Amino acid sequence: MLQTLESRLAQARAGDLGHIEFLQVLCHDEIARRESQAIARRIRRAHFEQQVTLEEFDFTASPKLPAAQIRDLAALRWLTAGESVVLYGPVGVGKTHVAQGFGHLAIRQGAEVRFTKTSRLLATLAGGHADRTWDKRLAEFVRPTVLILDDFGMRELTAPQADDLYELISERSTSGGSLVLTSNRSPVDWYPLFPNPVVAESLLDRLINTSHQVFMNGPSYRPNKRPGGKDQPKTLKKEVG
Repeated sequence: MLQTLESRLAQARAGDLGHIEFLQVLCHDEIARRESQAIARRIRRAHFEQQVTLEEFDFTASPKLPAAQIRDLAALRWLTAGESVVLYGPVGVGKTHVAQGFGHLAIRQGAEVRFTKTSRLLATLAGGHADRTWDKRLAEFVRPTVLILDDFGMRELTAPQADDLYELISERSTSGGSLVLTSNRSPVDWYPLFPNPVVAESLLDRLINTSHQVFMNGPSYRPNKRPGGKDQPKTLKKEVG
């Protein structure tokens, strides 16, 4: 409370605060400080690729973007229900930004969040088989309330990778955790990526049927994120992008 004590004492001396109000305001200051520190800690533990929020996302970049659906999902009712979100569409339309934006919103509501590339997740779990820390590594990704898997379904999976994903999805389904996935492929195109159709059917049926699917279409969002953004000459945008 020392951080705001002097300013609150000055208000009290000036007659702006009574004794009870002084104590109430001082306690509210401390609660706000602790909440701010807790949010900062959860953001660090999330390992976001970028510090971006949904409020920063430019929905005017493309009229094709399902802005109403994304804003509705920003209410996080899916999080309370233990459901998941799948953001899919072409490269560069802002799927990762929106996914991390959902993560930031969940953190503000007190949830633990973890962001990772799907390839990095699979490599981490594979390393656990080699050094016998697989259970510990799996628990690291099961624990967060929201797990964001970026670039899901980029390439065909090996049998061990498919088995690891199956265990992860199963464990998270049991714990009631939510997933946010970004992918360049439609969910119906994920099935051929699994070497075992039975594993694919069991895993994807559990995932797809409990998820809100958002098709994000339109031109690349990335030129707007470069220095200069929309003010760059069109010829430069074409050459670079």
